[in-house]
Amino acid sequence: MDDGRIPLSWMMRSRLISFITWTFVLAVLPGAAMPSDTTPTPTHKNRLAGEKSPYLLQHAENPVDWYPWGEEAFERARREDRPIFLSIGYATCHWCHVMERESFEDPEVAALLNEHFVAIKVDREERPDIDQVYMTVCQMLTGSGGWPLTIVMTPDRKPFFAGTYFPRHGRFNRPGMMELLPRIAEMWRTRREELVASASEITAHLVRATLAPGTGDAVSAATLDMAYRQLSGRFDHEHGGFGTRPKFPTPHNLTFLLRQYHRTGTSHARQMALQTLRAMRAGGIRDHLGGGFHRYSTDERWLVPHFEKMLYDQAGLTLAYLEAFQVTGDAELAATAREILAYVERDLAAPGGGFSSAEDADSEGVEGKFYLWTLEEMKALLSPAELRVAVAAWNVEAEGNWADEISGLSDGTNILHRTVTDGELATGLDLSPTRLRSVLESARQKLFDARTHRVRPPLDDKVLTDWNGLMIGAFARAAAVLGEPKLATTAARAADFVLENLRDRQGALLHRWREGEASIPAMLEDHAFLAFGLLELHQATQDPRWLRLSLELVEEAIQRYGAPDGGLHRTAADAEPLLVRPRESHDGALPSGSSVMVEVLLRLARLTGREELEERAASIVAAESGRIQRAPAGHTALLGALQSLYAPTFEIVVAGDPASGDTRKMLDAVRRAHLPGSVLLLIPPGPDGESARELAPFAREHRAIEGRATAWVCRDLACDLPVTDPEALERSLATAPGCGAVENGAPSPFPTASTATTTILPS
Repeated sequence: MDDGRIPLSWMMRSRLISFITWTFVLAVLPGAAMPSDTTPTPTHKNRLAGEKSPYLLQHAENPVDWYPWGEEAFERARREDRPIFLSIGYATCHWCHVMERESFEDPEVAALLNEHFVAIKVDREERPDIDQVYMTVCQMLTGSGGWPLTIVMTPDRKPFFAGTYFPRHGRFNRPGMMELLPRIAEMWRTRREELVASASEITAHLVRATLAPGTGDAVSAATLDMAYRQLSGRFDHEHGGFGTRPKFPTPHNLTFLLRQYHRTGTSHARQMALQTLRAMRAGGIRDHLGGGFHRYSTDERWLVPHFEKMLYDQAGLTLAYLEAFQVTGDAELAATAREILAYVERDLAAPGGGFSSAEDADSEGVEGKFYLWTLEEMKALLSPAELRVAVAAWNVEAEGNWADEISGLSDGTNILHRTVTDGELATGLDLSPTRLRSVLESARQKLFDARTHRVRPPLDDKVLTDWNGLMIGAFARAAAVLGEPKLATTAARAADFVLENLRDRQGALLHRWREGEASIPAMLEDHAFLAFGLLELHQATQDPRWLRLSLELVEEAIQRYGAPDGGLHRTAADAEPLLVRPRESHDGALPSGSSVMVEVLLRLARLTGREELEERAASIVAAESGRIQRAPAGHTALLGALQSLYAPTFEIVVAGDPASGDTRKMLDAVRRAHLPGSVLLLIPPGPDGESARELAPFAREHRAIEGRATAWVCRDLACDLPVTDPEALERSLATAPGCGAVENGAPSPFPTASTATTTILPS
């Protein structure tokens, strides 16, 4: 997806290069070569057999002579003067499985790869830095991207060909591997200079695009409003969501809209977010039996999902549903968050406390088989009363309720989804709402129990620091908002697992753990997302340990990833050198590391009174201002954090015994309110209170009045008079200065790239 980082003239030129390359490949050169006799036997295990990545291990018995990314492969390519065939994917990727079955398991395709190329496999989830570099190339050359990602490059890793999925033989105007590979090999022999020149030009543009400076334009409230208008222009008023098909959840778009409503009072922003969240809850993208959400919807109605389940989607959607619950008080939205968390605890919990990465879309070689139902299967399991309600509630049809996207045929299976509310369904079936819910829950439990006996989709059981950080934050936020301390216990257990197991001998953070082995140096997202999770844990538990650790991670990140212009690189200065040192402000399926770092820095600055943290957030925004201004709607996580600069934001201090009822009521009043960007600090009696004051010196003099829990509502670290009545605190938060406190066009509180590094927040 183009985020505006590549100049249009280069995009047009790169497509011309791509077109010329395709012309050479498909029209000029001779046909496929005969396979050589170098193909490994079917029982051969290639070099991937010694890896930990579930994705690489899936390919360990391919007849392709795969290498993991590393110097051994590059040295062989240089020594034998071969181009590198780079394939990037991930363990739960459906089309990665398809390409493996069609091409990489095929002896003839493998023979061509083994004879003419050095083949490298990369797990994009283990090495998102490598993936970002070469995905950017694919987007530059083709205008789109996806996985599996296919790159052909010189031995010095400069790409000259890019694409995604390729079948064994060409079809639907897409070349196949049997045609493509020998023709690229022939070009390497006969037109080497052209390929090398093209690779050098592509690399030069990649470097310039990565190093593009900020424009110097201020990121102001007007930028936030532009992002809102861009989302509004793409909103599907009938089905919710943005654009047509496929549709992705993109939770940070929805939280941005809820915060836009909080800041401006624009009801349409609220409506877009809530309609989308409710449509996803009703649609087939949600697992109605087991909780959790699938990766995306292949249609505009949220009916037919791509069935994989990713940990990061569960985290982001939990946060979005919780924030929507705070805005509306709608219990159904809170229930959705609880269901997601129950799924994660049940099916993604890793031994020791962390969370596994994902569940596959396929089982028994069929996408979605685990989740689909025929009417006859349901008849065999449910009572007549349960069947009547289940069929009506989940739109089950004898002939099936969906058709294959390519063939248009139905196999009689059904995707469970809702199209009417419980109230409408109860009326239609002449049941009381209570009776309806009871019967439907009984049916759900029976179907869920029966489903546990099916072959489950494979589990990608690696533990990633960054994704776990987001999930820790989601559990912790839910514990606070829903008043369920057990969820904070789950979050703390996962945090302890990551902090204890994902560090090297020197204490440096690592990216991936699996089967007792931690490896791969941490990247920006690991520090930023884990710092976010620990900050949420502090807000849920008020344990100063989590605040201290969050601060330490942020300080490490600034030191390791800081760029000269004030922005943040994705990799550390001492990391493996790639074609470029990647940096990313644009939000994709996950928020960018820079976006989350800005949010964490702003909240930590409010909590501790440390102005330098706020100034660091300002420098990140200034460095990325050009990219933000070119594509505001592509930066909603970062802009969502900035919403708090233009809306009422508070530091709320509560002094009191956390075990007492009046203190708990004070804390609950704060946690129920929708106060994005605000922070909460508990000052308990005794040594724990002194520890909290040490981290937040502005609260040094805050103490309970006459033994009663006492609260202060502060703005920019200046506090109102204390209150000792929880209802008075609730009223104070509800009647605070309202929306639109800063008009559009007001001076930005953040400096531009050409101004000083200090910042003055609006009062």
